Amino acid sequence: MYIFQISILLVILTVCAVTLGRYMAKVFSGEKTLLSFLIRPVEKLFYRWAGIDEKKEMSWKEYAFLFIIFNVIGIVIVFLIQELQYLLPLNPQKFPPVRWDTAINTAISFVTNTNWQSYNCEQTMSYFTQMTALTVQNFLSAAAGLGAAIAFFRGFARQSSSTIGNFWLDLTRSVLYILLPLALVFSIILVSQGVIQNFKPYVHAGTLEGKEQLIAQGPAASQIAIKILGTNGGGFFNANSAHPYEDPNPLTDYLQILGFLVIAAALPFTFGKMLGKEKQGWVFFTCMLILYIFGLAIALHYEFKGNPLLAKAGVVGGLNMEGKEVRNGILSSVVFAQSTTATSCGAVNCMHDSLLPITGMILFFNMAVGEVIFGGVGVGIIGLLQYAILGMFLIGLMIGRTPEILGKKLEPFEMAMTMLAIVLPSVFQLVLGAAAISSKETLASLGNSGPHGLSEIIYAFASAAGNNGSAFAGLNANTVFYNLTLALTILIGRFATILPALAIAGSLAGKKMVPESARFPSTGLLFILMLVGVVIIVGGLTFFPVLVLGPFLEHLFLGIGKVF
Repeated sequence: MYIFQISILLVILTVCAVTLGRYMAKVFSGEKTLLSFLIRPVEKLFYRWAGIDEKKEMSWKEYAFLFIIFNVIGIVIVFLIQELQYLLPLNPQKFPPVRWDTAINTAISFVTNTNWQSYNCEQTMSYFTQMTALTVQNFLSAAAGLGAAIAFFRGFARQSSSTIGNFWLDLTRSVLYILLPLALVFSIILVSQGVIQNFKPYVHAGTLEGKEQLIAQGPAASQIAIKILGTNGGGFFNANSAHPYEDPNPLTDYLQILGFLVIAAALPFTFGKMLGKEKQGWVFFTCMLILYIFGLAIALHYEFKGNPLLAKAGVVGGLNMEGKEVRNGILSSVVFAQSTTATSCGAVNCMHDSLLPITGMILFFNMAVGEVIFGGVGVGIIGLLQYAILGMFLIGLMIGRTPEILGKKLEPFEMAMTMLAIVLPSVFQLVLGAAAISSKETLASLGNSGPHGLSEIIYAFASAAGNNGSAFAGLNANTVFYNLTLALTILIGRFATILPALAIAGSLAGKKMVPESARFPSTGLLFILMLVGVVIIVGGLTFFPVLVLGPFLEHLFLGIGKVF
């Protein structure tokens, strides 16, 4: 039965991805779309007000410089709003300024599309901060990543060109034509299903035991819609999508899974359309889908196989419901967890800490390899293309031919940038993770010992480097050490992926196409298997020690009845 449900999800996803991918290609090519009559006048008015010349294009260095400046300004603004929220309106609970290290971590996290939350949402952020700082950045960070991907695509599509597009146009069109319309429709659907959207003070309610409970309120639906669609993941409430105000029923649960997959899954088709070869888009989508299904199948196998200790205790099938989304069952919890880590969304509807060890290992792998299994809005396809460059370089060496990809020769500059993008985030998450397990002060934040405790730490740094933002739980990360080291890892994960990609785009755009007869075919089964293999092998070799000492070792201990 669950195979049928997953199949329906993937069929719907594929149809939506193809349609949306073609639409986005039209948007970023400046062609007319169904929404042009409504949005184009607003777009032109904004350009006139901001003094932006639509016809001016930028070199990769100009594009990268504006990308950096835009993000730095965003970090400063989000930080200041948090520190001044006690003076600003829409703060019915009278929240004080956010602690400085938490504010730095949050500012960097939301501006980079990570949305790692080390704080308790209901007790930290005012409505004004949630709306003007966090929700706004959910749009802008996703739009910036989407724009970077489009600029990267142009590097492959253009010949003898010194430009890769206009940062401001890509950013604006991402928001106006894609993110805003989708989020508007999605938020209305969420409200219709029971997600709240108000400015009321928190409600004091009496429980059946006669005690008082404080129920948080606020403008949740508007933030949840873009947190899902923009693969941001930051919850309005601390329980995230396990909270009934964020995810009220099975329909909203299903739509959220589809929501954070759809834009990332559509981008391969946008790439194929912009390249003039739609078959190429299908190839990259197929690679993503294979990696996604492979991980999902392993996770479902072990979760439905159950916990042997629970089976001995008399639980039917040994099924472990601890930390699961009990309203929707094991299937929903596992599909949600696989999808949110495969897309760098980070939203959660269950406690990843309570999943079985092998499932936790799959979630860690999804993030640690650079979020290329669909990935975040924009950066997922960027990462997969970087792995494709690496794969084609290796093939070129093996067959004794000058390495090339999609008709463009690969030279030392492209390979240096590719290796920087693949290696640097991995180095930082491993080095800083090692630092976190090297002192008593940082280990004091752990909720568990042994290999499970190691999993909690390495998961946090993988989540940061992959700009995912989900937490394994069990780790108190709201300390100065974790806030600052995770913030640094987040920055490296974001900029070490996008800036090299822009550099590669600038270099490839200036080259001519290799003659068809001299190319290695990039649309066949061999290319798909090569790319999937490179992702698995590179990820496996890089993280083999921590995977063995963490989740795999815990899995072995579980078999002999030892838990942590």
